[in-house]
Amino acid sequence: MRFATLDIDGRARPVVISDDARSYCDVRHLLPGFDGDMIDLIAQVPAPAQAAAFAHIESWQALDGRPTLAPLNVRRNIFCVGKNYHEHAKEFSQSGFDSSAQTGEFAPPAPVIFTKPASTVVGDMAPVSAFEHLTEQLDYEVELAVVIGKPGIGITKAQAFDHVWGYTIVNDVTARDLQQKHRQWFLGKSLDTFCPMGPWLVTADQVDGANLDVRCWINGELRQNANTRDLIFDIPTIIETLSAGITLLPGDVIATGTPAGVGIGFKPPRFLKKGDVMKLSIDMLGTLTNHVK
Repeated sequence: MRFATLDIDGRARPVVISDDARSYCDVRHLLPGFDGDMIDLIAQVPAPAQAAAFAHIESWQALDGRPTLAPLNVRRNIFCVGKNYHEHAKEFSQSGFDSSAQTGEFAPPAPVIFTKPASTVVGDMAPVSAFEHLTEQLDYEVELAVVIGKPGIGITKAQAFDHVWGYTIVNDVTARDLQQKHRQWFLGKSLDTFCPMGPWLVTADQVDGANLDVRCWINGELRQNANTRDLIFDIPTIIETLSAGITLLPGDVIATGTPAGVGIGFKPPRFLKKGDVMKLSIDMLGTLTNHVK
């Protein structure tokens, strides 16, 4: 099933989205007494119970162009994986922005983990700030994001998908000059609005996270085009790595990495500027569109 978050009467409310993406149903109409957000829903309705809880919906309402908010009101930092597609690892190592390239490293020997704070998250159609006083090298990164449903620590690869509630799209917007200047990636990836997310959260039973086409267009030009089969470290490996000593919680978001075709991969680099439109698409997950302002 597809879920979204809408502003209803001034509150962010989780809703079910119809198969044709034209209608919605407020979750409160389906779960008597429920008054929480999407993360509360994820925690209260485990993945196996989704079908039964939302099997028969009659109270559809027309979306009529109503904009969706980010599907999750993220409560703690987003976990991110760097250099996780072979061709992107290659383009990054040759870009001059990768300090590890000096050691001759191409594909990392273990997942490269960093985070983005919750304050970076915005929804579909929301503007991304250019921050021209801070950066001249604004870049885009389309990524499949995994949303955790079942909490756990020490999760094995074999157990990993039991902990996945669903998937969404994120854009790991990055200020490359800040990333290079500070050597550690956090600042360059953590400015406000630097994590567009959405438009929907699609439940794991509808999606094969190991085989999804991942694409990004800038002003209508296809820049990134790959499949999650090309991940260096697959979803079970990422979950096992993160949960080895960190308890994963319902609503945690894991961005799995971006494929080749980012701005720094071109010669010369092709960075974003005000007015540029970023359109990201992943099979089954819809299209996430944002512009630079």
